[in-house]
Amino acid sequence: MLCSKMTTTFWIFFFPFLLIKHKAISGRESSASVSSILIFGDSTADPGNNNYIYTPFKSDFSPYGRDFFNHSATGRFTNGRLANDFIAKYIGLKEMVPAYLDPSLTIDELISGVSFASAGSGFDPLTPSISNVIPLSDQLSHLKEYRQKVEAVVGEAKAKEVLSNALFLVSAGTNDFVVNYFTLPIRRRSYTIPRYIDFVSNGATQFLQELLDEGARRIGVVGLPPMGCLPLVITLFTNHPILDRGCNEKFSSVARDYNKILRKELDALQVRVRSSGARIAYLDAYTPLEEMIIGHKYGFDVVNSGCCGTGMVEAAFLCNRNSPVCDDASKYVFWDSIHPTQKSYHLVFQSFRPALDYLVGN
Repeated sequence: MLCSKMTTTFWIFFFPFLLIKHKAISGRESSASVSSILIFGDSTADPGNNNYIYTPFKSDFSPYGRDFFNHSATGRFTNGRLANDFIAKYIGLKEMVPAYLDPSLTIDELISGVSFASAGSGFDPLTPSISNVIPLSDQLSHLKEYRQKVEAVVGEAKAKEVLSNALFLVSAGTNDFVVNYFTLPIRRRSYTIPRYIDFVSNGATQFLQELLDEGARRIGVVGLPPMGCLPLVITLFTNHPILDRGCNEKFSSVARDYNKILRKELDALQVRVRSSGARIAYLDAYTPLEEMIIGHKYGFDVVNSGCCGTGMVEAAFLCNRNSPVCDDASKYVFWDSIHPTQKSYHLVFQSFRPALDYLVGN
């Protein structure tokens, strides 16, 4: 009991110094008011939470992570770092964002930021049930659990301060359309595309309100990518996918329509919460990826198939130790048939920087 009290006293006393010590490894001072980075969503934001649940949608094996630190497969669905890892470094917190479910996390790692995201999840409650992954409602429950863990160490007032000064990032929606609506028949029986866009965008807005209710005051929301350019979409929804590897305009137009609605919803939400000092920003992933793929910007050699295997269908367990892999992933926009390479994620992150500066007050 005495040891426990001494440990709690230690963390309460030294907690402010933990926040001060976080500096950008790039040499840039940490944004003084940013205490933590807290992330929600799908495989674009999951650094390995799916490692700890029963689901086939995992990537904790090679060749995933081939270009990550120590060449380790952490559960990130790419060859290296995700955009959120670059963001965490940019705002001066850490080199990479760990998975919340990782049992080896230290209190310092927990306080400075984690990801609750789960590959395969989405704003539609039906979507995560398809792959048996963590729904956003449970990710929110994990946030509440996270707050309790922080409170136990630094007290209620400091825990509240951590959340109010944290950068929240939300990245989801692609699975709702590609996996759920267009691949399975259930939602298509009840929703037209415009109605499903409204349904998903309303789910996103509701989730953001729940984050605000939990104390979030800086939230960045990532829009959909050009979904018709995902190699898997080209393969599954093109008449001659071997000969014609061009983007599927139908899917990309849905992404654009959704992003337009989402931006309006975010603007309206920003107006409603302005008096509280909250800041909400749209993070555009569509434009930089379109520039890489269609605009042939940044000099990629391969834009319509992934580095792993044939690059047309492989993802998760289909991209595995027995899969042939390209020699240089930096020449590819995509690592597997769905997910960008580390280089692509870095370019997407760079496009986020103006919005990030707004959120963190730079």
